[in-house]
Amino acid sequence: GKRGGPMLFSRMARRPPVRRWLSSRPRLEELKETLREEAPKARKPSWLKVSAAGGENYERLRSTVRSLGLATVCEEARCPNIGECWNGGESEVATATIMIMGDTCTRGCRFCSVKTSRAPPPLDPDEPRRTAEAVAKWGLDYVVITSVDRDDVEDQGASHVAATVRELKASNPDLLVEVLTPDFRGEARLVETVAGSGLDVFAHNVETVERLTPRVRDRRAAYRQSLDVLRVAKRTRPDLVTKTSLMLGLGETDDEIAQCLLDLRANAVDVVTFGQYLQPTKAHLKVHEYVTPDKFDHWQREAERLGFLYVASGPLVRSSYRAGEFFVANVLRTRQQQAQQTVSAA
Repeated sequence: GKRGGPMLFSRMARRPPVRRWLSSRPRLEELKETLREEAPKARKPSWLKVSAAGGENYERLRSTVRSLGLATVCEEARCPNIGECWNGGESEVATATIMIMGDTCTRGCRFCSVKTSRAPPPLDPDEPRRTAEAVAKWGLDYVVITSVDRDDVEDQGASHVAATVRELKASNPDLLVEVLTPDFRGEARLVETVAGSGLDVFAHNVETVERLTPRVRDRRAAYRQSLDVLRVAKRTRPDLVTKTSLMLGLGETDDEIAQCLLDLRANAVDVVTFGQYLQPTKAHLKVHEYVTPDKFDHWQREAERLGFLYVASGPLVRSSYRAGEFFVANVLRTRQQQAQQTVSAA
């Protein structure tokens, strides 16, 4: 007889059809989880290993953030450098990037682990003051402020960002302020509001090359729109340092990266950083490639050849990166001294 015979058909008859079995959501989720556990996991290369976060400065900074009800992008975006930046060193001040306008974004970019909602809680009008208070407690001379997107707010939070910068400068006029901004849907008047608020570095990330933008970023973001944001900021205040960041490892080609660098220079962007994309959770985009340190060195040399004021490039580099902050701070201090000397000479 046929292999298996009546016994096989008897066993099959007792099982529910596959389609009906999968129609049960708990069973479907159980199957998905089993497949995820059995799937081979790509091992991170040795150059992406970092020490666990901890230490006296780390705990002190975290305590201040909690007590003042603030959020940091270091935690919300699961930055791998949080231990290094928050601890600082013997001769370095610990730094953190404070995230304002709440901890919930109205966008849903496929690389980002920040919480999303169409209707986040309303903006806290006291947040600018509390942010300045936190920075004063840390004793920083350079601070990075970033924010979630707030498409639900009439001006998308531009006036709130500007108010935060003014509070920071009022608290300490010598403080250097970098703001990593949303795209404000490309509305020039909103970009001008922030660019003219008194900040020193205007940062906005293109995140990836033009071809991958629709897959990587929220549908309301656009590559050319981000370039326009950076161009308008520089047009508003030519003395501003403008800055952007690119994630590598998402499937981009060398030609696309090279074209992106040309686009940035064509829009007078001063600073560019390159870092490795790391998948924050299983629900986010997978890593297409772990880019080698040698390749990051190549892009650093190429960007420097094109005339960028400063380039930071490495697997663990992020848009708010301490080494870059100290370099840009020195550039800004030198510019201020030269301006004072010119006034004195006149």
